[in-house]
Amino acid sequence: MGIFDLFSKRQKRLRGEVPDVYAYDDIPESLRVQIVHILREFLGNEREYNARDQWNEKYVNTGIRQVYELINGILCREYGVFSLVKHSNTAISDVFDFLLEEQNCERVLDVIELSFRYIDLFVRNRKFRFYENASEIADSAINELNARFKEHGIGYEFKDQSIIRVDSEFIHTESVKPALQLLSGKLYKAANSEFRQAHEHYRHKRYKDTLTWALKSLESAMKAICDKRGWKYGKGDTSKKLIDICLANKLIPDFWQSHFSGLRAVLEGGVPTGRNKMGGHGDGTDITVVPNHLAAYILHMTASTLV
Repeated sequence: MGIFDLFSKRQKRLRGEVPDVYAYDDIPESLRVQIVHILREFLGNEREYNARDQWNEKYVNTGIRQVYELINGILCREYGVFSLVKHSNTAISDVFDFLLEEQNCERVLDVIELSFRYIDLFVRNRKFRFYENASEIADSAINELNARFKEHGIGYEFKDQSIIRVDSEFIHTESVKPALQLLSGKLYKAANSEFRQAHEHYRHKRYKDTLTWALKSLESAMKAICDKRGWKYGKGDTSKKLIDICLANKLIPDFWQSHFSGLRAVLEGGVPTGRNKMGGHGDGTDITVVPNHLAAYILHMTASTLV
């Protein structure tokens, strides 16, 4: 069905009643209801879930039942519970009720991420619900989810089967998305995984781990570049050594290195130094606290450096 630009929405925009700062710790009820509508449309609704063959009492839409049972089963197992809600009924109703009622924001995001991961996997399979233009349909579901996040001022986006945190729409568009796109190739599989780990730690406010995995992704990307071009490096080489190898082999031409006289200092003093000073070693006597803004800065710097 998609998103309609209703009169009331236009009036809110005219009055300036739109969120200008992203929120992260609360998923409003109206957004949860909209997400249930999306799941009903693209994964299947209660009527389809419960439909039986009039002749032999077999369930008709076994694919829909399997998907919701998978989502329900994975969440129950991971949370260490027998049912998601107090009064359990069917897998589809349990998933929807949990999504609508759960107070823990991160668990709500668990349901959303897992459900849309199955949209990305199952709906793209042309056999699921007999979709002919399956890929476009999956994209439209994901696009609507991301548009709803933005509409409500919620700082998350579903990208490549994961929910990632968005701090600045401009930085996200200019740095994070291009980095994820570039890392999607097989050559950068390790760097891609580590960059996503950094985002996952950031979303869960594990800021020291954010710095650690950000540097890992940068180092893995440089090693992949060296492998691609046949440049020798040591297995245990640190970021400084890898930067030296890349610059010495003219990954960045001399005339650009001369123009950006501080390029080496920027590369060496950015992500690696932040990680080493704040997150890479034992704290000793005093516990080092990494603030949110610093973790965000290093994470986005990593994205820009990767690009």
